[in-house]
Order: sequence, then C-alpha cells, then structure tokens
Amino acid sequence: MNKEKMAEWLAEGSIAIPKLLLNHYKKMGLTETEFMLLLHIHSYIESGVLFPTPAQIAEKMTISPAECMEGVRRLIQKGLLAIEEHVDERAIRIEKYSLKPLWEKLVHHLLSEAFYGEKERYEEEEKSLYTMFEQEFGRPLSPFECETLAMWMDQDGHDPMIIKTALREAVLSGKLNFRYIDRILFEWKKNGIRTIEQAQSYGKKFRKHQQSAKQAQTQGEYKRTVPFYNWLEQS
Repeated sequence: MNKEKMAEWLAEGSIAIPKLLLNHYKKMGLTETEFMLLLHIHSYIESGVLFPTPAQIAEKMTISPAECMEGVRRLIQKGLLAIEEHVDERAIRIEKYSLKPLWEKLVHHLLSEAFYGEKERYEEEEKSLYTMFEQEFGRPLSPFECETLAMWMDQDGHDPMIIKTALREAVLSGKLNFRYIDRILFEWKKNGIRTIEQAQSYGKKFRKHQQSAKQAQTQGEYKRTVPFYNWLEQS
C-alpha cells in the first residue's frame, strides 16, 4: 500500500461528536438523516469548508442534492442551523454555516429536562409530606395546618425533606405539634442548616444538650429534697 496515501488518510484527522448530542438528538426532534446532515456540515466546517454545497454534502450521504437542500431548509426552520455572513482573509464577504443554534438548543434542552425532573421530584416530595404528617398525627390535617405546611415551603423556602426531618425531630423529642416544628425550622434556618445531614447532626446535639440539662435539673431537685442535718447543733 502507498505510504503517502496512508499519510493523507491520517492527515484528514477526526471529528468529535458530543455524546450528549448523540444521546439527545431524537428528543430534540432530529431524524437520523438530519442528524447525519449536521455531522457532515460540522465535518466540512472543521476542514475549513465553511459553506459546502448540497452536492458536496450529498456525495457523502445516500440522499440527492435536492433532498440535501430540503434537509438544510428544515434544519434552519427548526432553529438548529444558521447561515451567517463572514469576511474572509481577503476582505471578501461570504456566507457560512453556523452550528451555534444547535449547541444552544442542546443546552436549553438539557436545562429544561433537568428543571422538569427537579420539579416532578419536588411535587412528589410535597405530596408525601402531607401523607407523612397525617400518619404521624394519626388524623387528617386541618385547613390551618395545611396552610402552615404550604407557608413553610412557599414563603420560608424550606425543602420538603427538611420539613420531614423536623417532623422526625419533634417525634423524637415527644413534642408533636406544629408550633414546636416551626421553632425547629426557624432555628435551623437561623443557623444555616440546609441539608438533611446537617439537620440530623444539629438535632442530635440539641437532644443531647437537653438531656444533660434535664439530668442537671433532676439532680438539683434531688439535693433540695434531702433534709439538711447540722450535727453541730446536736448534743
């Protein structure tokens, strides 16, 4: 085999295809033909051919130049490809393809997917939150209690998981009421407690402190109940 020919092949280089695009092009409304059309345009741009003709692109695909032109038109309509003006090194104004709309739409799609996924998780947590409160209280919540739960989330900005943790702390402390849970949430927010791990650690320290204080109080009461015996006054 001709070594020079092999060197030419290797010199052509390679084209990088973002894995995110490969995994999400279907969800972005791209067909396989449109996807390959974009990749060939990308390859041409990487090679320095900024505005390949439909005939040039069609040579590398199984579609005709007319079908290639129609595919480019659809991509522009979908907001995945753009034609921009470009001034080359000779100060000549020419047209070129731009894949910037494709990358912007990919990023927008990924952010939207993440947002709606988080929104669904939050709604599920909110539903289970009401159920958990009713199970612990052993009864349906009153309208005022439901309003308080909504206020904790909407106005105070507490995550449903943090509210659940505060409920568990109230159960462990034997003070199952909304006023006590509200105090817990207030203290956590004041002390910058934002994660479940932080809340659990803070709760353990608080209960340990309460237990020590209770023991000290009990010992003090015991000392006061023991009669004082002054042996100096006895004959």
